[in-house]
Amino acid sequence: MDMQVWRSRLMSGQWFSHLPVPFQDSLLAAARLRRLSSGQLLFKRGDPPCGLYAVLEGSVRIGAVSEQGKEALLSLVEPPHWFGEICLFDGQARTHDAFAVGTCTLLHIPQAALLKLLDEQPVYWRQLALLMSHKLRLTFINLEQLSLMPAPARLAHRLLMIAAGYGEIDPPRRVLQLPQEQLASLLSLSRQTTNQLLKDLQGQGILNLKYGEIEIVDAERLRALAIF
Repeated sequence: MDMQVWRSRLMSGQWFSHLPVPFQDSLLAAARLRRLSSGQLLFKRGDPPCGLYAVLEGSVRIGAVSEQGKEALLSLVEPPHWFGEICLFDGQARTHDAFAVGTCTLLHIPQAALLKLLDEQPVYWRQLALLMSHKLRLTFINLEQLSLMPAPARLAHRLLMIAAGYGEIDPPRRVLQLPQEQLASLLSLSRQTTNQLLKDLQGQGILNLKYGEIEIVDAERLRALAIF
């Protein structure tokens, strides 16, 4: 299948749209399509490096499960996000599990093909470094919020970040396909606490809640609540 048909989807993201056009072309030329069914495993912690991925349709859950069966949800990756770059730099095993949420379509750049491309054009390593440094910056922000922000402010800030695709999409989305259980896991809060916070925001006319869906009705007021 001609990968160029997916270019417009990828161009809606900040990272890919700012790449040099020859690098965009090379990535698409090396890419393969992967389709996953709901709940299907893409890779698990400890797996060898397998390359770089972009989400085209659906979403991917990144996290880990303890020996007691408790899951830590670190990220919900949606279009047009790229992920999997850590193993590209260090060549070590996958750090977390990745599962499809619903039916999912991915663009996959195999590890060997990408390393060959980077050997031929080492200047492109900087673009991959920018992708990883953006995520590292977000990780530090989330760690700081976990330590310092009260739960209502953390929830408001995370909803705004998800709506903006963590800085990848502009303008932000108003409707988030996000079950409350997953949001609770992202925030390290109980489902009950998260549900109550969301209901409070709905009562104030800031959010509108539906099954598996959160609509941001008043982004400005939500933004005011995210400041601490």
